[in-house]
Amino acid sequence: MSGISTMDLFAGGGGMSLGFSNAGFRVVAAYDNWMPAINFYRRNITGHPIHRFDLSDADGLVESTALRPDLIIGGPPCQDFSSAGKRNENLGRADLTRSFAAIVSGLRPSFFVMENVDRALKSRALAEAMQVFRDAGYGLTVKVLDASLCGVPQQRKRLFVIGEMGGQDGFLDARLESGLADRSMTLREHFGDRLGLEHYYRHPRSYARRGIFSIDEPSPTVRGVNRPLPAGYPGHAGDTCPVHSSVRPLTTKERSLVQTFPEQFILEGNKTELEQIIGNAVPVKLAEYVAKCLSGHITAIGFQTAQQTLAAQRMDVLGTGVQARIQI
Repeated sequence: MSGISTMDLFAGGGGMSLGFSNAGFRVVAAYDNWMPAINFYRRNITGHPIHRFDLSDADGLVESTALRPDLIIGGPPCQDFSSAGKRNENLGRADLTRSFAAIVSGLRPSFFVMENVDRALKSRALAEAMQVFRDAGYGLTVKVLDASLCGVPQQRKRLFVIGEMGGQDGFLDARLESGLADRSMTLREHFGDRLGLEHYYRHPRSYARRGIFSIDEPSPTVRGVNRPLPAGYPGHAGDTCPVHSSVRPLTTKERSLVQTFPEQFILEGNKTELEQIIGNAVPVKLAEYVAKCLSGHITAIGFQTAQQTLAAQRMDVLGTGVQARIQI
């Protein structure tokens, strides 16, 4: 897939970029508008630029970029849809889903991949975005995937809308389904004994939910906040061990590894910002799973990039010229 030029929108910490790069796609540019995430990305992912750009200005990006990628990927901010957020589309961030659709419609790549929380399926913004995609000529695959079945030790359900210009609806369904694991990956399977613990604390949104988990199960969704075990935590019937002083939350580094970022990634800067970057990221292995499915489809249909087509045309012209000289 080295010829498939790829642009990453709302790139954040780079989970999508890295996953698609690992699957062989050629990321040529990334865009975001939050400097802590941009700095994180620049520190850890090289070989192409990440630009600061307000992606709510879809027309501005379409008009200003000379790039015409084969593939656009990205995860517009999901807080207005998320169960951890306010679930209010009128707060403005849902508009970024529409912006993603407008950019895709304007640049018209052969393929796109958009990620969001599964709750977005019920949103007006997603329905409008999907109509924009269809009006632009895309066939759509719409699939909710559990990251724990895709090589990530974390139960994290995420929606993927995948488009192919001129394709059929559901074109990637079978590949996305056939490669899933039979059961969820646990933290122990991912880390072995490296964590040095059997149980850990993950702060619940309310004490009606449990807060202590075992490494013999997948992690719950890594969120953008990470708090220590409070003195007032009352315990919960679902906790995997009693409350005691040795139970701790996962560290920022450990949480990045649960998100399947590489061990060598450098985590520097404000801890609150780092936790948010990590929690908001698309897990690398989840992105890689989707990328490999798309790669298989692209290979199967014999897709040629614009560069490959141009090279073939040049060879045809060269061959014709050589043949003409021989005939003369």
